[in-house]
Amino acid sequence: MIDFNELLKVLRLEKPSRPVLFEFYHNERLYRKGCGNKYDASGTPLAGMRNRIRAFEAFGYDYATWYGSDYRFDWGGNLHGKADAKSVSLNESAMITDRESFDAYKWPNARVCDYSLLARAETELCKGQKLVVAGPGGVLENVIALMTYDGLCMALYDDEQLVYDVFEKVGSGLAAYYEMSAPYESVGALISNDDWGFNTQTMLSPADMRRFVFPWHKKIVDTIHSFDKPVILHSCGNYNQIFDGLIALKYDGRHSYEDNIEPVEKAYGRFKGKLAVLGGIDLNFLINAEETAIHKRCREMLALASSGGYALGSGNSIPEYVPDNKFFAMIDAVKKGNKE
Repeated sequence: MIDFNELLKVLRLEKPSRPVLFEFYHNERLYRKGCGNKYDASGTPLAGMRNRIRAFEAFGYDYATWYGSDYRFDWGGNLHGKADAKSVSLNESAMITDRESFDAYKWPNARVCDYSLLARAETELCKGQKLVVAGPGGVLENVIALMTYDGLCMALYDDEQLVYDVFEKVGSGLAAYYEMSAPYESVGALISNDDWGFNTQTMLSPADMRRFVFPWHKKIVDTIHSFDKPVILHSCGNYNQIFDGLIALKYDGRHSYEDNIEPVEKAYGRFKGKLAVLGGIDLNFLINAEETAIHKRCREMLALASSGGYALGSGNSIPEYVPDNKFFAMIDAVKKGNKE
């Protein structure tokens, strides 16, 4: 039975009544498979949300991820975030390079966007289901997309005030987006999705993460919590040097783990009692391991986290290159557990 309260228990660091699934997003092939003959191919935003809701329900999730509105930052020709991009560059097509380009940039206004799909969702969700609203990229991601990674790093030395101002525009805009999204009855939780690092370190120095990035994440967390809704951090990269700062932000849960950074089994012990651990079954493992090995690791992870504060899922998401049978081997560990 679908029941968003079970995910809420996980985010409150409690033990759910049965194993819980968590995923940021899947792929269109799986959405078609999950929806079956109810798949809406019209291509409208309503169809996209409806397909997510139906597929997430069919797969056994207590929620579905979607977006609050069409609020986004214009990245120009940057490939980052384009669905059809075969690779991603963090140094392509800078939109902001100096004060002149900053002043000329057309900053979007989150408060005038259309959030009506969140109201419509109340008639689309199945009984017990809620939406988990994600953002149009995160604070650091959008700043990098606007300035490029090299451009941001150079500006930290050449024009620090410009860096502060870009972060202020992006951070305050995202905080407004979440403020507009959080009040809806259909919304059970929200995701602040912002990749912070590489396999070995953060993208900015720990000191610069604390100066430029963390204050806006704290603002986002506080904004969402003011509506008595939980907020999840989805962030890739190595967090060893910023662990204490991450915890201090007061996120309710964290998602995105890689075995070559820290296997989720170890991460659970590290985060236990501090914030919920979501997902973590490494994508490389999902792709390369046999179904029996996937099922075994998932069952062992559920046993390890039997005291609560954990939901099972992949380390990041389920892109198209993950074989469907591997995905089903993972979620079957929960479905079988729910029947036992």
